[in-house]
Amino acid sequence: MRFKVYIPARYSSTRLPGKMLADVCGWPLLRHVYTRALESGAEEVIIATDDDRIFSVAESFGATVVMTSDQLRSGTDRVEAAARIRGELADTIVVNLQGDEPLMPAAVIGQVAACIENNHCDIATVCEPLAIRHAPNPNIVKVARDKNYNALLFSRSVIPYCQDSSAESKSTSLSENLYRRHIGIYAYRMNYLSRFVSFPVAQSEKAESLEQLRALYQGSSISVPDALLPCGSGIDTTEQLDALRIQLARK
Repeated sequence: MRFKVYIPARYSSTRLPGKMLADVCGWPLLRHVYTRALESGAEEVIIATDDDRIFSVAESFGATVVMTSDQLRSGTDRVEAAARIRGELADTIVVNLQGDEPLMPAAVIGQVAACIENNHCDIATVCEPLAIRHAPNPNIVKVARDKNYNALLFSRSVIPYCQDSSAESKSTSLSENLYRRHIGIYAYRMNYLSRFVSFPVAQSEKAESLEQLRALYQGSSISVPDALLPCGSGIDTTEQLDALRIQLARK
């Protein structure tokens, strides 16, 4: 199986500006993500950025880097622009790996690519079990699926809503089988990615600030199997950055 990984990387993060270049055990955060991508078996790994500082640092550790416009709305738009600049063919499998996911297992990167290769879906992503106590957190995106692991809905709200709260609080199995945390890694073929960025923003996407709802609104199919391995969390705060340094220093 052949696929390529694109890593969108902005400097001006809203919650933690400059995090892509933050030092983590002697490497910039972005290099840890890039290394996970290399371990996945990808044919190529490309960093897409709009910032000269990120461009320079990424080139210094040997990455292929593409400079894109600073007017793009999202990481997905940045990935599509970079892939278009590089002339990716229509059937190329593109994996969109967020630049702040240094703990993403290489196996999961390969998993989403294989899902596009083996299933009739427009987008492949993954999820993992979510404990009941974390379900109300709006910063954790939840996903509801059908019996074939296709997405029915993504939301920051609790989905599905459990009407019997007493049963919910007592049942561990309910938590394991009902709630799923969506992991923000995506794979698509280039021809679908080009279509996706041309779709108008859906009202549901605006309300939840979740661009995958744009795909569902258009009737696109999104396959969401359970991740093969725990995926960790993205880095959005200084506390998370400090915790990552401690975790990696122990290895």
